[in-house]
Parts: sequence; C-alpha cells; structure tokens
Amino acid sequence: MTESQPSLFDDGKDRPAAGHAVPVSAGSRDSGAALVARVQLEEGSSMELDYGIPDELQGRLQLGSRVRVPLQSRQVSAVVVELLRHSPHAAKLKPIAGLQSSRPMFTRGLLELAQWMAHYYLVPLHRVLRSMLPQAVRQKPESFLKDSLLELTAAATAEQIELLEKRAPQQAALLHALQRVGGSAALSALRREMGIDVAVLKALERRGLLQRSALRLERDPFGDEHFLPSQAFELTVEQAAALKATIQAIDAPQEHRPLLLQGVTGSGKTEVYLQAIDHALKRGLNALVLVPEISLTPQTIERFKARFHEMQQQVAVLHSHLSDGERHDEWFKVQEGRARIVIGARSALFAPLDKLGIIIVDEEHEPSYKQEEAPRYHARDLAVLRGRLEQCAVLLGSATPSLESFHNAQCGKYEWLHLSRRTDGRSMPLIRIIDMRLARRKGTGMKVEHAIMISEHLRNAVAARLEKGEQSILFLNRRGFHTTLDCGDCAQPVQCHDCAIPMTWHKAVNHLVCHICGARRLPPKICPACGQQNLKYGGFGTERVEAAVREIFPKARIARVDTDTMQRKNQLRDTLRDFRAQKLDLLIGTQMIAKGLDFPNVTLVGVLNADTALNLPDFRAAERTVQLLIQVAGRAGRGEMQGEVFVQTHAPHSPAIQFSRHSDYNGFATQELEARRAFEYPPFSHMVLISARGPQQNLAEFTLQTLHKRLQEGLPQGCVMGEPCPSSLVKAHGQFRYQLLLRSASIRPLLRHLSEVMRRFGGDPQVQLSLDVDPINLSA
Repeated sequence: MTESQPSLFDDGKDRPAAGHAVPVSAGSRDSGAALVARVQLEEGSSMELDYGIPDELQGRLQLGSRVRVPLQSRQVSAVVVELLRHSPHAAKLKPIAGLQSSRPMFTRGLLELAQWMAHYYLVPLHRVLRSMLPQAVRQKPESFLKDSLLELTAAATAEQIELLEKRAPQQAALLHALQRVGGSAALSALRREMGIDVAVLKALERRGLLQRSALRLERDPFGDEHFLPSQAFELTVEQAAALKATIQAIDAPQEHRPLLLQGVTGSGKTEVYLQAIDHALKRGLNALVLVPEISLTPQTIERFKARFHEMQQQVAVLHSHLSDGERHDEWFKVQEGRARIVIGARSALFAPLDKLGIIIVDEEHEPSYKQEEAPRYHARDLAVLRGRLEQCAVLLGSATPSLESFHNAQCGKYEWLHLSRRTDGRSMPLIRIIDMRLARRKGTGMKVEHAIMISEHLRNAVAARLEKGEQSILFLNRRGFHTTLDCGDCAQPVQCHDCAIPMTWHKAVNHLVCHICGARRLPPKICPACGQQNLKYGGFGTERVEAAVREIFPKARIARVDTDTMQRKNQLRDTLRDFRAQKLDLLIGTQMIAKGLDFPNVTLVGVLNADTALNLPDFRAAERTVQLLIQVAGRAGRGEMQGEVFVQTHAPHSPAIQFSRHSDYNGFATQELEARRAFEYPPFSHMVLISARGPQQNLAEFTLQTLHKRLQEGLPQGCVMGEPCPSSLVKAHGQFRYQLLLRSASIRPLLRHLSEVMRRFGGDPQVQLSLDVDPINLSA
C-alpha cells in the first residue's frame, strides 16, 4: 500500500456494502435497558432477526451471547449481535428461548472484527461467526462431560450412615469414603478406588443421601509434561530498545502504531516477546501469541510455561492437532477467564480473551497465516485490526518480513524495530552454494542415485559433523520416495484421476499418492496413456533421501519429519525433543523443520533442492525462496559452534539464491519492491482472485466468462481485470478450475462493485464461485 492509498484497516463510512451485515451499534450496548435482541442465525441464513428479551434473561443477556431462538416449528442457535432499547414491532416479537452459555461466546472486539470480515472478504456474517468458534465448542456441552461429581447431602448424617452399615454395607462404605475427602469426589476416582456398582449409587440417590451432577473433565494437552522454571535473560542493547518500544505500546496503545520486529535468526526475538508479555501480565492485561506452524507450538509452549512457571495453568493452547475434547477444554479455559496467555496457530486469533495487552504474530511472513477456505482471511492482517479495535499493542516478528509489512514499515505505518546481531556474539552461518549441474559432471564416488540428491561436498560435511558429535539438518520440501512415474515412450506422467498433477510414489506403502486429494493407487505396470511397458520413476522426496542417507551413514541416528511420518499424536513433539536432547544425529524434513526451531548443537544445514519454489508461476516465488532459505539457514550455528549451510541448486546465479547466500534480505526486499511497483503488484495494489469450480470443464469456463462480462459493466476506474483462464492446477478433487484476477490501487470501490454484481449474478448451481481478497496463492 502506498501512502496515498487508503489503509486496509481504515473503517470509514464508505465501507463495502455486502448487503447482509448490520454493524454492531455502539449506542445500543446498554444491556440493562435492552428490550430487543438482534441475532444472527448460525446456519442457513444471512438474515438478522429480532427477538424479545424475556424477564428471566434481563441483565444476563449480553452482546456475543449464544442463544436458542424459535424459528418456525423448531429452535436454532444464534448469536446476539445487537441489543436495542426500542422496536416498532416489539409487541409481536417471539421471546428468546434461552441462553446456551452463561458467558458471551464473543467479546465486543470479536463481534466488530466479524462484522469487518464479512464486509471485506464478502462472506455472510453467519459463516464468519461459525469460523470463529471451533466445532468442538459449537457441539453440545454434554458431549464433553466425561465424569460425574458425587456429593453428600445434608440428610447424610452420622446416624443415617450408621444405620446403613449393617443393612447396606457397600452404600455405607461409599458415604464414608466421601466423608474422608470432604464430602464430594469425582465418580471416576471413586470407581478406581472402590469399584462402585451403579445400583449402589442409585440406591443412595433414592434415599436422598447422595446427589450426582455433571462434571467437566479437564484435558491438558501438556498434562504429562513437567517444565523447569526459567529466568529472564540479560538483553542486548538492540533487544532492550525493542522491549522498551513494545512496553510503551502496551502502556499507551492508542498512541502507537503496530510494531515490526525484524531480527536475524538467533537474535533473541522470543526473549523480547516473553519480557513484553511479562510486563502486560503485571499490568493485569492478557496476551495472544500466534505461531504459523504446528511444529513450533511444542517449543513455544515449553518456553512460555517454563518462564511463567507459577501460572502455567493459565497458558492455553489452540491448534488443529488437539483432540476435540482438548480443544473444547482449552477454549473454555479462555472464555471463562482462567487463561491469560493464549498460544496457537491461525484460528487462535479468535480466542475470546478480554483485556488484551499485546498480540504477537511470530514469523509474520508465513503464508500459512492465510485461511484457504471462506472466509479467506489473513491472520496477520486481522491481528493488526483486532489490536486497533481492542486498543492493544501488536508486535509482528520475523527475520524475513513479508514485503507488505516491510513496505508498511518503510512508509511509517508500522514502527520498525531491528535486531541485527545474534545473541552472545554468535556469528551467522557460512552459506555455500553448490551448483548441482557441475557436481553431477565431476563424479562423486557415490552411487549415481545418491549423487543426484546429495553432493560430495554435503556428504563430506555431514560425515565430519558425525565424527565430532554435532548435529545436521537436511531440508527438502517434497514428500515421498519418487515424485513422478513417467512413461519413457510418450513422456506422460501417471496422474491422479481427480487432480491434474503427477502422483508421488511412497515406497513404505507401495502406493502412488496424490498430494492434493489424498487418493491412492497401486503403481501401474503399463502406461495409462499409451499402453507401453516403459514406466520409469523420477524425482526424489524426503522418503528417498532418508533411504539414501541411511545407506551412506549406516551408524547415524536419523529421523524424518514430514506429514507422512508425524501421524501419531505428540509424535512431532517427541521427535523434536529427542533431537534437542541429542538422541538423534540427523534430521531430514520438509518445511515443518524450516523455521523458528532452536537446536544449539546443529552446526550444518543442507538444502537439497533450493529451486522448488522458484519455478512456481507466482510473482511471490522469489520472495518465498529467499525467506525459506534464510529461515532454513538460521537453524545452523545457534549454539557456541560456527554454523555452515550448503544450498544445492541448478540456478546458482538467481538473484534470490545470491541474496540468500549473503543473508541480505533487506537488499532483496528493496530490489523486489521496485519491480513490484513497476508492475503494480502488491503491496502497491490489492488483488481479488475469483475462482470457478465445476465437474464440467466447459461449464466452469462459461460461468466465469459470463461473470467477466458482468463485471466489465461499471468496473471502477483504476481497476485492472484480466481474462478468465485455467488455474495452474486446472483440476483438483474432480473439479475443473478457472480463475479471474482483478487488481486495484483502492480496494473499497472494487469490493462494492464485486458485492453488487455477485448479489445479482445467478450462475449455474453446479459451478461453485469463490472470491479471495488479497490472495496469497494465485493457483487457487
């Protein structure tokens, strides 16, 4: 965004009219005087409906409350989005049937955020609200009530118990057990101790000596772990300056812009986070920490629970790898005010935290912060907006900021903080570029099948580390054993039937697997295209690299980290812990190990194919390559020993590779921004990607062409619209995909136009149309 361009988050009167959202009225929030509640149904309708507030709910009903309301002949769930003192139809309104939770499910800030999302991302409000609540939370609470609380009643006197000792000794024994523990206990605990029969419980309940109530069983995702307390570290001069600026933003958020903390890998950004949060907690405020990858969560949790050891039960975790029960319990820990620090991935942004003091977005450049399904929000952008709505500090951290954030810092929209050196004077790793075109010609003394994956230079470097007891990481962002199965006659790869991509062979299960839809099939013996028996495997993934490394280094202790191997619950956490404890010598993995992790004994990182992202048809390809390489390289040399990085590439002279070699992200960003400005790409414009998907190719194409003609009529000045074209992934999940890209320096006029056209556009019911505002992936 340029300085003249309206900010993404300016919430003025000219906001896009989506036609389905009513702003939360700031003047109607006095719940004590409210007679009418305006609610948004959770399913089936984007309409907002008015209901009367019965006397028994007066004073209890609040904005954000989840309620049951009558609709025709049934009751449905809804969320209160506005409270009104008067309504011309008040006498005719049906009353709300009841509350579904004693506390609001949405804070006022989250309701305002939801309204903004509905307008900006052109999504009905009810879909936004559903996306904010985990499925485990929307389910009936009794689904997670796994225990019962047994309590003695006033009638259970000593005389009554004495009478039962002869007539019903088992009943008396249970009552004595409850007396010993203070009069109440969980049923599960008593069953383990005494083996209680159900008939005994029912008999005591009939006698009025015992009462039973539902007891929610708290599941702690890290309940089996013990965290040793840690102390704050002495800060460097740069860290102290960054912390000072962050504390000032916490103390007076209305006077400060969002903060961008750009620090080289190993410069101690996490320590700044921890001490800033400590300051917020001491002021009675709460903290929200977002991390991009599940792989970062265990280490982040460990650091936070160790630092805030005395209050570690007040740290909540929210991410997709939790069980439904764990997610339910962690979310309600936040909602009930029992958690003061929330750590999680993208959706944790919607945690119902009150009194927010700071929101931290770690590795803010990561594309995984972008939601791929509607509403297609970007968690980093919404974190900035939530900070503005709730008047709290926002700190974005990265060694390689997104060009959008980098540009915002240049323009003064963000306050720019720098950490240019690693802590304790540790040096940055030495990065060596290996030209794999030359490495193959020379001959390496290794098997040919090994040499195409691992150069002789890298093999010797790994061997040297093994001899010295140091650890190494090999990075390749491709799973599987062979990435293609091609025909030697017609050159056609074996493709997925439902997706237009080659299938990957996974040796462990002897299946070809589609990495888009997950379909599996046995490898064919003849070419499906021409019928010849000349199929050959090609390419390599992490599974094949692991096999080669085990053959080259048979005594090394090796683990592979990718989505194929990390299936069991807590397996990723345990593997990373073993690596940190030096029970493993070498880690092979995908982007799950590429960023944020801290292993002091790692002195070597090998990047096996640095060109993977460079070849994508996306204007962000170079940016992502530089970010990934610098982040991967940053895993080396984080301890006392010098680190070394080998980058294997077939394009050694690419600017992205060369800037990565010198860890010169600012130089790359400056050059890349000039190119983006010349072509009017983000951050100098906004984009909207419209996709059409359908089971018939011609129908999907025709629908998008028709929409294209409608959009041309009245297209706002300054908007540039391309032609409908096939997606780079033309078929996925059995659906043919076409796309249309629009660009505009000002987003609001474009969104208003899109909203109006889409509202009137019928289309074919077989074709699914979707809009992605500010897309990250242009092959959606």
